[in-house]
Amino acid sequence: MTATPALPTDPGSLSSEHAARQHWIGVLSRTRRADLLAHEAALRDAQYQLIRAPEIGMTLVRGRMGGSGAPFNVGEMSVTRCVVRLADGRTGYSYLAGRDKAHAELAALADAHLQGTQQAHWIRELIEPLALAQAVRRTEQQAEIAATKVDFFTLVRGEN
Repeated sequence: MTATPALPTDPGSLSSEHAARQHWIGVLSRTRRADLLAHEAALRDAQYQLIRAPEIGMTLVRGRMGGSGAPFNVGEMSVTRCVVRLADGRTGYSYLAGRDKAHAELAALADAHLQGTQQAHWIRELIEPLALAQAVRRTEQQAEIAATKVDFFTLVRGEN
């Protein structure tokens, strides 16, 4: 007789954990290295090993005209990736735009720490402030862009 693996009792809990991890990995990938440096000592305050040392590579960027047209190749961009494993077995991953190996290692360490029992602490102290800073930068950038927006209109005269 073979045993079948147990399924989670609440299928929604698995997807919410997945969505939470997607959120913090996204925040970490968009953050600036300078913002992570303030937390470097706390992130490195654990024994860990590099499973995949930070390495730089290239990836193909694809786009679509109007967001729904036929795909086309925009070009290539540099990316840096890293994988770390903490002494307790948690594994952290990072993929970042650019060529910053130290940033990739810190982001992977943050991902590993966020999977542990102190997740609430790391979200409160690291992810929420980083997400807020990103939102502020995005709002400032949108305001700057909106200030240069030109509205064109057509005036229709009553004569033909």
